[in-house]
Amino acid sequence: MANESNRFQAIISHCKEYGFIFPSSEIYDGLSAVYDYGQWGSELKKNIKDHWWKSMTQMHENIVGIDAAIFMHPTTWKASGHVDHFSDPMIDNKDSKKRYRVDHLIEKYADELKTQGSGDKARELLDDMDALLAKDDFSGLKNLIEKNNIKCDISGSNNWTDVRQFNLIFSTEFGSTNSADDENNRIYLRPETAQGIFVNFLNVQKTGRMKIPFGIAQIGKAFRNEIVARQFIFRMREFEQMEMQFFIRPGSQKEWYEFWKEERMKWHLNLGISKERYRFHDHIKLAHYADAACDIEYDFPIGFKEVEGIHSRTDFDLRNHQEYSKKKMQYFDNDLDANGKPFGNYIPFVIETSIGLDRTVLMILSEAYNEEDLGTEEKKDNRVVLKFPPKLSPIKLAILPLVKKDGLPEIAREIMNTCKNSFRCFYEEKDTIGKRYRRMDAIGTPFCITIDHQTKEDNTVTIRYRDSMQQERIHIHNIKALVEKLIS
Repeated sequence: MANESNRFQAIISHCKEYGFIFPSSEIYDGLSAVYDYGQWGSELKKNIKDHWWKSMTQMHENIVGIDAAIFMHPTTWKASGHVDHFSDPMIDNKDSKKRYRVDHLIEKYADELKTQGSGDKARELLDDMDALLAKDDFSGLKNLIEKNNIKCDISGSNNWTDVRQFNLIFSTEFGSTNSADDENNRIYLRPETAQGIFVNFLNVQKTGRMKIPFGIAQIGKAFRNEIVARQFIFRMREFEQMEMQFFIRPGSQKEWYEFWKEERMKWHLNLGISKERYRFHDHIKLAHYADAACDIEYDFPIGFKEVEGIHSRTDFDLRNHQEYSKKKMQYFDNDLDANGKPFGNYIPFVIETSIGLDRTVLMILSEAYNEEDLGTEEKKDNRVVLKFPPKLSPIKLAILPLVKKDGLPEIAREIMNTCKNSFRCFYEEKDTIGKRYRRMDAIGTPFCITIDHQTKEDNTVTIRYRDSMQQERIHIHNIKALVEKLIS
C-alpha cells in the first residue's frame, strides 16, 4: 500500500490511466480545477446518484424530486443573500504570487502547531480568526497572519498583500444584447442547487398535495469561482450537488436537525465504510441563514474533509423570497397544536442535507483503492484493485471466454445477452485470462465469468470474486440470479 503522502497522487494517476477522470480540455493543456468523467467514472458517478436518489425519493414517502433550471432570475440570488454575502477573504503572497483563502491559510498553520504539540496556541489562533471573520475585520486578519509569522509555502516569505473579499459567483449575460455593463442582462450560474427548490416550494406543495413535514430533493450542477481550487475533484469550479430541503413546522427544527444527522450518517455507513472513517464537525461560525450546522467529514488521504453538510436554515430562504417576489410563501396547517387549535398559516422552517457528488466519488475511490502484494519469495506479484461496493461498481460482471475459438465466444455472447439488460456487463477476449482479471480488478469489477472447454461439456462456468480472488464453478442458468443477489 502506498503511504498516505503518496496515496492521493496514486489515486489521481489511477483515475487517469483507467478511464475514471481526465483533466478537462487536456489537449489544450487543461483548465484549472475542471475535470471530465471518463467511461468508468461516469458510470460510478451515475450509480452513486441513483443510490442517493432512491434513498431519498423512493425510501421516504414524503420526499419528492425535481430538476430545476441552472439559469434563474437574478433577483433569486439577491433574496438568497449570495450577491451580498457569497464571498471569501483572500490574500496574495507578493513574492510567489500565490493566492490563498485566508481561513485556509490560518487553519493550515494551526494544524502545524497541533502537530508540534502547541494545541492551546492553535485553538487560540482559530478563535481569534473566527472573531475577526465574524466582524469582516480584514486588517485584523492580516495582522493576525503577520503576528504569527505565517509564511507562504512556495516562497517561504510573509510578504502579504492586504486581505480583500472575492465574490464566488460566476456571472454572464442573458438575452439579445451583450453589454456586460447592462445590469438588466446579468444573470448568474447558480452557486448552489437549493434555491431552485425554494422557488418551487409552492408549485410542488400544491401539485403534489404535500403535507408538512415533507422534502424536495434535487441533483444538479453548481458553479463557484473558487479562490483556490485544488486537491483533484475535491474542490472544483464546476461540480455537482445532491441536496434535499425538508420543510417543517417552526419550533421543530432541533428535533428534525438531529433526525437528519442520524439518517444521513446511516446512509454513509450503508456504503460499507467503517464508522471510524467519519466524524461530525459542528460549525462555530454559522452562515447567515442558519441556526445550527454541521458537516459529515470523511478521512481522505488528505485528512478529514467535508463530504456533506446538514443545516437548519430556519425560514430565511422562503421568507426572503416572499419579501423580494411579493408572493406569499406560506403553508396552511390544519393539524391541531397542544391547545387543540389549528397551527394555521406559517412560513415553514427548513432542514437541509447537501452532499457533494464529486466529493462522494472521491470518497468512494479513496476507500476502494488498494495496492496488494500477492508475491512469494520465489515470484513477485501485485495488483491494484478498486474494492467498490458491488452496487456502485461501474461494471457488475465481466464475461471472458478463455480463448477466441472452439465456440467459446459464442457461448459467452449468449450469457452477455442474457445478463446485460439487468446490470452492466463487459465482454473481452483479448490477452491472457490473468491479464484480463487484473484489468477488471483495476476498474473495480466485482465478478468475472470465465467460459472454458468444460462449459461445452456440462454448462458450467468459473465465477471469480474480485476481493478474495476465489473461484468456483456455477451453472450458466444461475449466473444472472446470483449476480443480482450479490449486487442488491
